[in-house]
Amino acid sequence: MGTVLAVCTSEKKGVQKRDVGKATFVKDWGIEGDAHAGKWHRQVSLLSADKIDDFRAKGAEVVFGDFGENLVVRGFDFRSLPVGTLLRCGEVLLEMTQIGKECHSHCAIYQTMGDCIMPREGVFARVLEGGVIQNGDEMVIEERVGKRPYQAAVITLSDKGARGEREDKSGPVIVERLEEAGYEVAETLLLPDGPLPLKAQLIRLCDQRQLDLILTTGGTGFTPRDQTPEATLAVAERQVPGIAEAIRAYSMQITRRAMFSRGVAAIRGKTLIVNLPGSPKAVQESLDAFLSDLPHGLDMLRGEGAECARK
Repeated sequence: MGTVLAVCTSEKKGVQKRDVGKATFVKDWGIEGDAHAGKWHRQVSLLSADKIDDFRAKGAEVVFGDFGENLVVRGFDFRSLPVGTLLRCGEVLLEMTQIGKECHSHCAIYQTMGDCIMPREGVFARVLEGGVIQNGDEMVIEERVGKRPYQAAVITLSDKGARGEREDKSGPVIVERLEEAGYEVAETLLLPDGPLPLKAQLIRLCDQRQLDLILTTGGTGFTPRDQTPEATLAVAERQVPGIAEAIRAYSMQITRRAMFSRGVAAIRGKTLIVNLPGSPKAVQESLDAFLSDLPHGLDMLRGEGAECARK
């Protein structure tokens, strides 16, 4: 159980948040009047009071809201909770959607202290049920009823697509197939070929958003810019060769050219990453090869699935 110590908002982005004591939380939006509310996954930011205490002990003169957090809560180490955790505070129900964030420009706190806790300790949530939260309210972790839908991201790798010179047709095919199968597509990205942008996004989606599945399309061929497999393996912790083998074996029954696809499958944390070819037709064939069997593997990653061997 936790206790809300501060409810902080700001009307404009770039303006420091300040403790307003009480605020209205709007379903699928965020805090009424707060600049960071909107139709996205980072509607509300939360920070553990203990982390602020530790930072103050280093000599930092900070008040609630200085880190850009909406809620300061004592009693929880938010950083240790998994994405998907439900947090109940009176009528309001929040679902954690991201842990930590990228720091694109160092804030005034970092400039003074050489450090800032929000990028690594802050968490983000979306509002599932609205209501009012005020200082002193109790917050609890609520048990989820039913199974949380699998969350996925789709990344298209294409130089021409990223420059706007070619329409991405493979990414939408993947999204459609995933949604038909009951997945929640959390993000879609269109990146240029090459390893660096892809590596950065894979790390973010695996570590901060903790998605169940990432499917890439493109960059698996023989040209010098086709480096999707190399970028995937560079961030991977474990390989899953069976999926890539199954895709090639299935596609080989349709076209001999399937042998030239270098796609891999791998795991980082609790996220499965699978490389798919670049054409819509090849994407459909690849999904036919493994998508229906995938829930067993994803459940195992979540720690919810049974072992493969059965009595």
